[in-house]
Amino acid sequence: MLFDDILAIGINHDSASVEIREQVAFAAEKINVALSSVIGETPLEEAIILSTCNRTEIYGVLPAQYCPTEAGNAVVEWVERFHGLQSSALNECIYRNTGHHAVTHLVRVAAGLNSMVLGEPQIFGQLKSAFAVADDAGAIGGRFGQLFPAAFRIAKRVRTDTAIGENPVSVAYAAVDLAGQIFANLARSKALLIGAGETIELVARHLKEANLGSMLIANRTLARAENVAEQFNAEAIMLADVPDRLAEADIVISSTGSQLPILGKGTVERALKKRRYRPVLMVDLAVPRDIEAEVAGLSDIYLYSVDDLRGVVEENMRLRVNEANKADEIIVAGIAALEQEFRSRRSVDVVRRYRESALSIQEVELSKALKAVERGESPEQVLQRLARDLTNKLIHAPTTGLRQLAREGDSSQVTRAKALLGLDEDLGQGPDKPTLQ
Repeated sequence: MLFDDILAIGINHDSASVEIREQVAFAAEKINVALSSVIGETPLEEAIILSTCNRTEIYGVLPAQYCPTEAGNAVVEWVERFHGLQSSALNECIYRNTGHHAVTHLVRVAAGLNSMVLGEPQIFGQLKSAFAVADDAGAIGGRFGQLFPAAFRIAKRVRTDTAIGENPVSVAYAAVDLAGQIFANLARSKALLIGAGETIELVARHLKEANLGSMLIANRTLARAENVAEQFNAEAIMLADVPDRLAEADIVISSTGSQLPILGKGTVERALKKRRYRPVLMVDLAVPRDIEAEVAGLSDIYLYSVDDLRGVVEENMRLRVNEANKADEIIVAGIAALEQEFRSRRSVDVVRRYRESALSIQEVELSKALKAVERGESPEQVLQRLARDLTNKLIHAPTTGLRQLAREGDSSQVTRAKALLGLDEDLGQGPDKPTLQ
């Protein structure tokens, strides 16, 4: 079959716990060594290693006629040796895909359909980076050199022709998306982020990508605030400084572990007076809430809780699932077209090689004939021998193949071979038909 030599083995967020994923992750600085090792110690002729926080996968090309099951076992054992794990440690959580299923898996990963967050775009860049690293390391040959760019094209078509990545499905991104809807130009806006945990860090990253003008990071521990602020060219302040700096903020997003509200109605009222009642978007992502519910009653304050955004996220996830169905249709059609393209390339390659073989035979026989003429042999005899030898050598391989098909009793293949050879009549022998020697 067309993709029988393709293998995809790995674990992800669905098949393995974070503890196991941590054990088999490949550090960036060790990828080159790992690529050299996996090609040297397993049957793989080409290899790509994709390692992210949510998945570790190895894509490989097998030698012709090599058993995929044996190759898969060898790769799994190599992973266990490389990471110093016990034998069979990955049996319960590893998945294996071969042939058409491996190519489909590759495209679905690239398109974000196999991600923890359906449709997330980061995996596409991570996979392209893994391909580039493998290419630089000399682990990519002609097979992956054609397959992966084609897979990237199909995945890009999914992103272009569906809305699978357009609806935010994390509260952090939903908060930033909301800010972009309320403020026409985020580049002229300032945000105050309260807290310095993972959620606030993610909010800061999304705001930075949205070209926010400036940002304050407030936290009880200044060092932690500074650590987050440094990543996004923001200013770090203490939580105690928030009342004095609140008036500067057009956007306030809070996510702390405080058991009591951090912003009360009185503090926000004073800030509004300083702002001359310019509107403020406030998003409270904390549970328990960081911002008193009464703040929502103030004019010029737009307050959203995590529950408000969760409803948006759930609806957006439903929309993404609908788009995923469209994406799968695009992938099926894309892989079918890819198979046709590869078949065409393979046929062109076969024709080229067959022609080169025939021309080589022609050159050898013609050289022998010319030398015979130079030695004084009869031109008529030389031409007869040339025609006979040339014919015998050109039909030798097809004749051997036909005999093999006849012995195997595959009449349909014989019929196809007859058509390929341009024979309109049966291969049976009549009085004027030569016997195949």
